[in-house]
Amino acid sequence: MTDTATPDKTLLIASNRVDEMTVRSRDGEKMGHVHSYMVNKRTGTVTHAVLSLGGFLGLNKSYYPLPFELLSYNAVDDLYIVTVDRRLLEGGPSWSNNAPDFNQAYADRVASYYDTRHEAIQPGD
Repeated sequence: MTDTATPDKTLLIASNRVDEMTVRSRDGEKMGHVHSYMVNKRTGTVTHAVLSLGGFLGLNKSYYPLPFELLSYNAVDDLYIVTVDRRLLEGGPSWSNNAPDFNQAYADRVASYYDTRHEAIQPGD
């Protein structure tokens, strides 16, 4: 029987439980949670994590897509560390009410802002 009070610190997470993953800044400040992952349908690899920051009781949250390579997993605390400065993250692409169409142009915009490279997400090679 599993003790539900002890977090399960495995390296796999069910997609329906991703919003339980805490996100902290490099200096340890709690920033929010992972809202969702953007997964390449062809390869199954996670390309971005969409972070949910701020808000109270589900209101006034802001969502920030971050290239997955800019997160570091902390296995001891079972959370992600954002490897960029919080000010950089909060100045980046985001939304609060209407999520954008996460297409190639939007992925390019996110990659350009963070100066990262990314794989093409459009069908075809």
